[in-house]
Amino acid sequence: MQITLVQGDITEQQVDAVVNAANSSLLGGGGVDGAIHRRGGPQILEECRRLRAAQYAGGLPTGQAVATTAGRLPARWVIHTVGPVYSASEDRSELLASCYRESLRVADDLGARSVAFPAVSAGIYGWPMDDAARIAVRTVRGTATTVQDVRFVLFTPDAYEAFAKAVGDG
Repeated sequence: MQITLVQGDITEQQVDAVVNAANSSLLGGGGVDGAIHRRGGPQILEECRRLRAAQYAGGLPTGQAVATTAGRLPARWVIHTVGPVYSASEDRSELLASCYRESLRVADDLGARSVAFPAVSAGIYGWPMDDAARIAVRTVRGTATTVQDVRFVLFTPDAYEAFAKAVGDG
């Protein structure tokens, strides 16, 4: 598997699957989630509503992942995963790692060979960027998958630097 870093907008990535740092409602929100829903269009929201009605009435659990169409995005699918909210008093790092493992499992089920990830939980959910990057890179490297191209798409220079350090630390 090749891991690459891109500073930019995840909604512009031409990959098989884009991972959405979703909230449990699956109905859109802010940050990456809002950007994916806005750019991808109403087809994503329609599929998310069907998933809520059929399987996830209480919302998608933290650490899990599920796929929908990518709508108008240049990807084929969106893999929605719900990251944990950071807590200084409770270790939730396994839930964050699960987001990456489960997203890769869903990608494998779809036959996706290229996947673009954001920095899950490192935005409004408050996870410290250096730690989020370390967990993300370690988990992706340690997960058996048929995905060949994993891209971490980071919106800010600080996020890019944190992931570059995590990739370089091996």
